[in-house]
Amino acid sequence: MTEVHTAAWRGFTEAAASYHRARPGYPPEIITWLQTQLALAPGKRALELGAGTGKFTQCLTLTGAQLDVIEPVLAMRAHLLENAPAARVVSGSAESIGLEDNTVDAVLCAQSFHWFATRAVLTEIRRVLKPGGALGLVWNLPDERVPWVAVLEGILRPLEAAAPYAFRRGTWREIFPDERFSQLECFEFQHVNTGTTQCVIVDRVRSLSYIANLPPAQQQEIIEKTKDVIRTHPALGGRRQIEFPYRTYAYHCQVAAP
Repeated sequence: MTEVHTAAWRGFTEAAASYHRARPGYPPEIITWLQTQLALAPGKRALELGAGTGKFTQCLTLTGAQLDVIEPVLAMRAHLLENAPAARVVSGSAESIGLEDNTVDAVLCAQSFHWFATRAVLTEIRRVLKPGGALGLVWNLPDERVPWVAVLEGILRPLEAAAPYAFRRGTWREIFPDERFSQLECFEFQHVNTGTTQCVIVDRVRSLSYIANLPPAQQQEIIEKTKDVIRTHPALGGRRQIEFPYRTYAYHCQVAAP
């Protein structure tokens, strides 16, 4: 993408390594969702917008579909090319996709759609989709039903609320429903990211764009608060390896019949 919000460009450039190291992948059920709800299979063609470091791209490759990707941040794209070498990088942006009309069976956005959720982008997505094609939107969210996760997210919530774009602000929903697409349907899956507290908690915080955009002193303040929860919370104190729980939300809709 060439038209990228400066917060995304700067934040994800600074945090690309942390992002790749600390962010979760996706649950096995997402492969079945791609195959059944989006009908991806060998012989089909998919486009991923905002592919990041390729974590979701790897899931897409397992469907056997031909895969095109757009990722504007060069630091992220370096990881993407390493993790999903079979994917073809396409030039352009979410607002101006470098593909011809009616050429892809599905467009996917994982952890990215909230950055460019406009009706103009929906118009561009509709342009490249074949009749009956599908749009898939996927997000991993920390499972705040778990008490220690809620405490950690409480540290971040004021900063997220001030961020220009965030999934939980819900502004991406404002462009739906859209008469060119069917109603959005949502599937929810449970997922965990297993690793050290340094990796799956501290490095994850560093990977958030609205944290990476803060002045260094303020970033360090957030990191110290996070580490203090790790040291003192009864569910975390003294543990080196943990399972960080997530809820994966997978939305999809189809191009509406004329």
